[in-house]
Amino acid sequence: MRTQWWRAAGLVLAGALVLAGCGGGSRAGEADRPVVLTTFTVLADIAQNVAGDHLAVESITKVGAEIHGYEPTPRDIAKASEADLIVDNGLGLELWFEQFVESVDVPHVVVSEGVDVLDITGDVDAGKPNPHAWMSPVNVQIYVDNMVEAFSELDPEHATDYEANGEEYRSELQGVQDGLEEELAALPENERALVTCEGAFSYLARDAGLTEQFIWPVNAEQQATPQQVAAVIDYVDSQGVPAVFCESTVSDKPMQQVVEATDADFGGTLYVDSLSGPDGPVPTYLDLLRHDADVIVEGLFGSAA
Repeated sequence: MRTQWWRAAGLVLAGALVLAGCGGGSRAGEADRPVVLTTFTVLADIAQNVAGDHLAVESITKVGAEIHGYEPTPRDIAKASEADLIVDNGLGLELWFEQFVESVDVPHVVVSEGVDVLDITGDVDAGKPNPHAWMSPVNVQIYVDNMVEAFSELDPEHATDYEANGEEYRSELQGVQDGLEEELAALPENERALVTCEGAFSYLARDAGLTEQFIWPVNAEQQATPQQVAAVIDYVDSQGVPAVFCESTVSDKPMQQVVEATDADFGGTLYVDSLSGPDGPVPTYLDLLRHDADVIVEGLFGSAA
C-alpha cells in the first residue's frame, strides 16, 4: 500500500489540473477570505484557533481518515491549486502529497519546523523522523508560532489578531501539559510508562516524563507479531506497569493479549491521527489532548490504586 499512490500519481495530477481548470475562479474570492488548506483534521483545528474568522480553513482528509496511507484524489489536488496557503505537518507524514505541493504555485508552510525531532525506532523506518510531533502540547506551541507567522504574511491586515489568538491558544496548550506533568509526578518511577499498540506517543511520553513502550513502531511493515507482543509482555511484567493502552485507529486485540498475560489492566483508547465528529469524544485538538491525558492518568492511577 505504501507505493500504490506513486503509480497513480500522474493520473491524479492530470485529473486535478482538469478540475482546477473547470473550477471557475478562486474560492477565496467567493468567500472574501483567504483559503488555508491543511492535510488532516488535527492541523485544521489548530489552524482555525489561530485564524479565527479571518481565514477559511479546510482539511484535505476527513474525520477518521487514515493519514499515513491516504491516496489523494484529483479533487484534493484541485483544492490545493486553488488554496491561498497549504499547511502540512512534514516529517515524512504526508509523502502522498509532497509532489503535488511542489507542482502548484501556492505558498506552503511545514508547521513542524523547529521541533526537536525524535526518530522512529525499529523496523524498516528506523532512524527516520517520527512524524507524530503534534501529540505533544509543547511541540504544538511551535506549530502555532509557525502558523502565526505564515498567516500574518498571508493576511498582514490581521497580523495582530493572529498573534493574540496564538498567544491564547499556546496558554491552553501549556495548561494541558502542566496538568499532565503534575498528575503523573505522584506515580512511582516504574509505573510512569506509556505502553501502546503503535509508537505514536514518543513526543508526548518524552515531554511528560513517561517511558514509552509499544508493540510495533510507526509505519511498521509487520504489526503485532508474536515476538513484538512477547517483548511488551516481558516489559510490562518486569516493570510492574499497571495499565496499557491502544490507539483508536487500530485493533486492540494484540494489547488484550498483553492484558491476559500480565497483571496490567487495559487503560483505554487513545486518539492520535484524527479528530472525531462534533458529537464524538474528541471534536477538537484540545479535546483530543485532554481525553488522552485523562485516560492515561486514570488508567495508571486507577490500576495502581
